[in-house]
Amino acid sequence: MKLTVVGCSGSFPSADSACSSYLVEADGFRLLLDMGNGALGELQRHCGLYDLDAIFLSHLHADHCIDMCAYFVARYYRHEGGRCEPLPVYGPEGTEHRLTTAYADTPSASAMSEVFDFRTVKPSSFEVGPFTVHTERVRHPVEAYAIRVEHAGRSLVYSGDTGISPALERLARGADLFLCEAAFTDGKEDIPDLHLNGREAGETASRAGARRLVLTHIPPWTDPGINLADARAAFAGPVELAVPRRTYEI
Repeated sequence: MKLTVVGCSGSFPSADSACSSYLVEADGFRLLLDMGNGALGELQRHCGLYDLDAIFLSHLHADHCIDMCAYFVARYYRHEGGRCEPLPVYGPEGTEHRLTTAYADTPSASAMSEVFDFRTVKPSSFEVGPFTVHTERVRHPVEAYAIRVEHAGRSLVYSGDTGISPALERLARGADLFLCEAAFTDGKEDIPDLHLNGREAGETASRAGARRLVLTHIPPWTDPGINLADARAAFAGPVELAVPRRTYEI
């Protein structure tokens, strides 16, 4: 598998990065994990506008899904070749309604479903192209899911947004690459079931026996160096910060 960081800023785009969005590729299949603010523009650096094969939305906060409204425009009003065929979109209950409401003026109440094939995510295992996918609900103020993507004996786990979660730890067990949010700073923010800090991300990776940890979803007001140091103190394996346009072979 190849992982490309399209955007990794938390809450809103930074001067250097769009919000959460990660492209996973194998055997010519392209799966996008989240499409937050600014992600659609950045995505076009890495693949064609109509080259995605499926999208997974971890939850329905704007910094993880709002560019789906712009992508709807690109797919619905495409001039060359006519309207796009429906693209599988995996998301929590109510994803179609959330995006239709956010767009505010779609041509009809069902217009989104003309170009997106909405599929409701629950804790489960299923196939997406060449990938075997496992999803678990994690701890966040809205319905939110972490995802494990497996292919050819290798595994990627993406936390989405979550507080400390036993389900995330189970999902990340033995992961080759653990892409984990670290939005909070240890000792500064302490809000249960919202976000992890760098220390908690490192501890989760350590308990799960993950092989490599990449910290993501760090907001512009959080010092990433502190979170990186805290994660390294808690996890003995390789740890680094997600960086836009960086790629990983898994």
